[in-house]
Amino acid sequence: MAGLSDLELRRELQALGFQPGPITDTTRDVYRNKLRRLRGEARLRDEERLREEARPRGEERLREEARLREDAPLRARPAAASPRAEPWLSQPASGSAYATPGAYGDIRPSAASWFCQAKQKAALLELLHELYNFLAIQAGNFECGNPENLKSKCIPVMEAQEYIANVTSSSSAKFEAALTWILSSNKDVGIWLKGEDQSELVTTVDKVVCLESAHPRMGVGCRLSRALLTAVTNVLIFFWCLAFLWGLLILLKYRWRKLEEEEQAMYEMVKKIIDVVQDHYVDWEQDMERYPYVGILHVRDSLIPPQSRRRMKRVWDRAVEFLASNESRIQTESHRVAGEDMLVWRWTKPSSFSDSER
Repeated sequence: MAGLSDLELRRELQALGFQPGPITDTTRDVYRNKLRRLRGEARLRDEERLREEARPRGEERLREEARLREDAPLRARPAAASPRAEPWLSQPASGSAYATPGAYGDIRPSAASWFCQAKQKAALLELLHELYNFLAIQAGNFECGNPENLKSKCIPVMEAQEYIANVTSSSSAKFEAALTWILSSNKDVGIWLKGEDQSELVTTVDKVVCLESAHPRMGVGCRLSRALLTAVTNVLIFFWCLAFLWGLLILLKYRWRKLEEEEQAMYEMVKKIIDVVQDHYVDWEQDMERYPYVGILHVRDSLIPPQSRRRMKRVWDRAVEFLASNESRIQTESHRVAGEDMLVWRWTKPSSFSDSER
């Protein structure tokens, strides 16, 4: 009954003729006790109705047997006085209705058997109810600190059988019948039957090793503590995710800033390279330089101090690549300088400028 939701509890009470009020944490136990009493009263009314239905049929059978006994001498006397016996006054045959008074007793056994089946069903439901409560309480205790030092929520079948025998005085046959009903039932009764390998489905009673409740029954304090723990855990996870995203955002912003700074440094380097190559060309025109071109590595060494060349390598490589693909005034050539092949830059001017200078 503890596994019923608020909606199911309301429907059960309404089905028994009781209109409940709002179901809250403070009234839920009261309505559960009310439902338990109403079910007991309904069970008693059903049993009384069955007894009332069986009693008139038994009395009717007794009256019929008495009437037959009274009519038997009257039927026998005319046959003795007259040597000619009438056919309708002859002695009843062995297969007739008058030969066996029990012929009228076929009504009572059917009602009695139906009454016995109802009693057995009520006893089975009571056993299942006690078993469900026991397993739910044990599972709840295991979830709430395990004060009884249980090995698991799955209670051994012998322990459960001993408990049911002490509470309901039921035999082992009834307990096995209850387990058989659970296995054959397609309903979710809130009790799991498990075998040696708990991952496999149990199909027979002899393979059942332990019983486990699907709905552990926990106290209010335990529920509050677990809810608080869950809430705190969720809050911590939320803040941890928030901190991770915030850190990731800071890292991305730092990365973007570094890329912007690197790009700005690359453009500054391109500007310096253009100035150096152009100044070298002007000096060559004034016969101050021997060659009109200048080595790339010579330009690098003149712009970047030795202690910064490793740190500025990426900036320098991007600047060289930018000049090769985006600067038409500087041509990259290969010349032999001092006996070694070397890549050089040469400054070129538009042909109109060159012609006018000539």
